[in-house]
Amino acid sequence: MKNLESTMAGTVFTVNVTVGEEVSAGQIVMVLESMKMEIPVEAEVAGKIATIHAKEGDFVNEGDVLVTFE
Repeated sequence: MKNLESTMAGTVFTVNVTVGEEVSAGQIVMVLESMKMEIPVEAEVAGKIATIHAKEGDFVNEGDVLVTFE
């Protein structure tokens, strides 16, 4: 299991993946909004989404786990 953590504080603007989806490294899994800017969050590794820990509208802090890969 590998976690994808937030690199900044912000609000989850969109969630672009679903549980069970196979993603490739570099694929955008979420978009965060901070100070009216949209910041894409990319998968660091290829894998299958096991858990999505944040939903649209949630506020996340730097270091919060956003997604867990199998």
